[in-house]
This record gives sequence, C-alpha cells and structure tokens, in this order.
Amino acid sequence: MIQKLIEMENDSGLHSRTAALFVQICSKYKSEVHIEKDDFKINGKSIMGVMALGAARGETVNIIVDGPDQEEALEDIILFFKNLDNLD
Repeated sequence: MIQKLIEMENDSGLHSRTAALFVQICSKYKSEVHIEKDDFKINGKSIMGVMALGAARGETVNIIVDGPDQEEALEDIILFFKNLDNLD
C-alpha cells in the first residue's frame, strides 16, 4: 500500500467533469484506489463517491493505492492532479 497527500490547487476542485476523469484513471488499474478527506474514505473508482467527497480548492486529500500496479497508478493519479488546471 502506498499513499500521497495532494492539495487541490485548481479553481473548481473535483467537480463532475474532473471527478469523472479521476475515476477513469483509477479504473484503468487493478489496484484498489481510495481517496480520503475529513475522515471520509471513498472508493476512487466510484463516480458518486468522488463527487460526494466535495474536494474543493485548498483542501488536501489523501490518495491510497494498494495492489499489483500501485506505483504506476499513483504516478498517473499524481500527474492527473498536477494537470487539473488544464482541464477546467
């Protein structure tokens, strides 16, 4: 299991479009992906869960990845968050 704290730096956080893209990325991997915020832990492959998390600009989320391709998955997720400003 590996994890990474990520601060939401884009203007709109994980709104519907970015949440859908996040779920698409997570779903490419066999590893389990979870995202935590304020003591809530949800499945990163669940669009409803990611949207319900309501991660907004300035908030920090913890990404937890566990499985056979966890390193590759986390690298892809980190890259996704670094490029969120380009998706808004």
